Amino acid sequence: MHHILVVGATGNVGRQVVSQLLHTGASIRALCRNPQVAGLPSQVEVMAGDLTQPSTLDACLEGVDSVFLVWTASPDAVPAAIERIAEHARHIVFLSSPYQTAHPLFQAVQPNPISELHARIEGLIRESGMTWTFLRPGMFAANAAPWWSGQIRAGDVVRWPYGSTPTAPIHEGDMAAVAVRALCGDACEGAEYVLTGPESLTHREQVTTIGEVLGRALRFEEITPDEWLGELPEFIPARFANILLKPWAAAAGQPALVTTTVGDVTGTPARSFRQWVSDHQAEFR
Repeated sequence: MHHILVVGATGNVGRQVVSQLLHTGASIRALCRNPQVAGLPSQVEVMAGDLTQPSTLDACLEGVDSVFLVWTASPDAVPAAIERIAEHARHIVFLSSPYQTAHPLFQAVQPNPISELHARIEGLIRESGMTWTFLRPGMFAANAAPWWSGQIRAGDVVRWPYGSTPTAPIHEGDMAAVAVRALCGDACEGAEYVLTGPESLTHREQVTTIGEVLGRALRFEEITPDEWLGELPEFIPARFANILLKPWAAAAGQPALVTTTVGDVTGTPARSFRQWVSDHQAEFR
């Protein structure tokens, strides 16, 4: 039996990893800062731990074979946490980003704080002695909810810049499916997977798809980057706005990068953006 620790188990991807691991027969443990509010299935052993306090990790890692890691803590805590994980686990699956991928959407703002952090974590993992798998997802389909749900719940118009910029949004369930394969066997050791959804869709087409699933005629209204900055959604810190705007500008009018990695690894093709909207339509109503 595989003994697996999920770090980031209460996030979008982490919850999917936990859910899918339940069907593998693996022993599942989740590291949470506040286990009382984790809301995870009863079959999961939820333990208190904090990446910024290495001494809290030992009990969580005891007897663990593999670790799924989403890094959400301070960058300063990385070296000690990776060292602690390596003392216990044989294999680690790290949710990284496609900062090495040669496409305008990913290269227009390199380097940036997120990619620099991911590169640093990957370097420490490579040096740790553990075997590893790096997942490099492109645009998350889940971004559509915070980006557009407020406007859609309020009316039929979505105001957004770069309507012609395409991405290939990936369902969190597909990221998790690849992670589970990597956690439960050795076939994915040493792999660096660039993960995308199955189709290139512009921002405008994504909004149209949401409307079709909801049975509503939504209208996409193109606005300038300056107008968008003036209407910046609360969840996007101003300092990160250009991390979105620059690649959108660079990739406008070009097809998105689409990979077949999800299907190649799992045997099941990646889910469409339409499927993601169907799974999450309550967030837009």
